[in-house]
Amino acid sequence: MSVLAMAWNICDLMKSRTEFVKMAQLIKSGEAPGSFGELCRRYGISRKNGYKWLNRYKTHGPGGLQDQSRRPHHQPARSTEKTEQAVLDLRESHPCWGGRKLRKCLSENIELEVPSASTITEILRRHGKLNEAPAAGPGKFQRFERESPNDLWQMDFKGHFAIKKGGRCHPLTILDDHSRFNICLAACANETSVTVQHHLIDAFRQYGLPHQILSDNGPSWSCQKRRLACSWLEAWLIRVGVDPIHGRSYHPQTQGKEERFHRTLKAEVIETRTEWEDLEQCQSAFLEWRPIYNEIRPHESLGDEVPLSRYRLSTRGYEENSGKRDMREHYQEGEIQRKVDHSGEISYLGRKYYVGMGLHGEHVAIRALAEKHSSVSYGWKRLGAIDLTIKKGERGQLVPLKSLTVKAKFESE
Repeated sequence: MSVLAMAWNICDLMKSRTEFVKMAQLIKSGEAPGSFGELCRRYGISRKNGYKWLNRYKTHGPGGLQDQSRRPHHQPARSTEKTEQAVLDLRESHPCWGGRKLRKCLSENIELEVPSASTITEILRRHGKLNEAPAAGPGKFQRFERESPNDLWQMDFKGHFAIKKGGRCHPLTILDDHSRFNICLAACANETSVTVQHHLIDAFRQYGLPHQILSDNGPSWSCQKRRLACSWLEAWLIRVGVDPIHGRSYHPQTQGKEERFHRTLKAEVIETRTEWEDLEQCQSAFLEWRPIYNEIRPHESLGDEVPLSRYRLSTRGYEENSGKRDMREHYQEGEIQRKVDHSGEISYLGRKYYVGMGLHGEHVAIRALAEKHSSVSYGWKRLGAIDLTIKKGERGQLVPLKSLTVKAKFESE
């Protein structure tokens, strides 16, 4: 067989391929000498490509030898106009939502062939709807989540902002730790304990009692600079039957779910206006957005489900007069009790100990804990310990029970 060696990078590929195919057909039929492998080598192609061109010619004729588009037959990124418009319409309603959240909501429309989240992202990019700012990197702290709804609520104030008719709006937010369900979203005029109590009562009446409420060490709910001392709001919560706890100072990541909720609230509500008229307008916007967050907006940490899908009402109902309960019912007969004076202190063995202004007029119980310390409890909750080694006439404060427990365990070993 006399065949000139040539490669595919000649000027007329179609002629070269046609020639190759005719040569191959002759060899395959036995009408020409030589081997198919040698033919491929001389034309500078692999056996695999040789069979590809031979099969294309057999199936499609000469047209099968033309270069085919590398574009896939089915392009997820090129959705129908109806689908693209649905994506853009939903994005218009929720301008901060990305591909995953939009896809979750669109998937409920049985009339649409919903593309992947990455394709939706490309649709947004093509239409100039995508914020290309880099995402924040992962945090260096370990996330936690309580096992059941109402095991823990997280509470905090979002940074306040100005309103046109004087004053500022202080958004109070409460989230259920397990479900991320928003329990409370209130536009407040201030951050006083009385304001917080008012909204907590409304929440308790509607959703029942949580076991614990986690907050930072702000003045709205804790004694400043005296972390273990009991504030007025904390004392009320204990009487109601809720355990108030606090994150470590200067560690906002302890309330990471609240921090993330606040960023979402800022982006999807607060920053949608250049100015706000008054608290009524703020509250109206909050109430309009809250069901979107709880019932429509998919949450990534919930497997793109909505918070409402995981939240359940508490089985512990709120009793209207529980805040006035006499906590001495929790103390045993003959147990050492001390009444808290107007300075928030108790007297014991000739020494003064500060337990919190929130307990003024209330009785606390002192129980032996170790040789040098005794615990102080208010009702069912142990607040901390007092140091019995300070000199008489001096004043002491509560110290953490946890550190004493660990120390006692170490010494016993």
